[in-house]
Amino acid sequence: MRDLILQFWPVVLGWLAAVNVLDFILMGVDKRRAKRDAWRIPERTFFLVALLGGTLGAILGMRHFRHKTKHWYFWYGLPALLAVQVILVVFLWIRLP
Repeated sequence: MRDLILQFWPVVLGWLAAVNVLDFILMGVDKRRAKRDAWRIPERTFFLVALLGGTLGAILGMRHFRHKTKHWYFWYGLPALLAVQVILVVFLWIRLP
């Protein structure tokens, strides 16, 4: 099983890079829209992209753009989600034959 994962490692890294960049950009776009009082990106969109692997991008975007920092579920939820994702990956890596 590890051989299969290692075979598709470039695809996984590409996916993670893409969703992290996407979540980072979404934070910037939503911040700009918030300043202009325009239509906003739903908060569930940030969490959906984070669940798909873009958690680090969301955290970096939140801090870089100073956006969504007053919402406890972003401030604590995103780092907690990242911790769960890292623990899950390490657990699966150790448990796979």
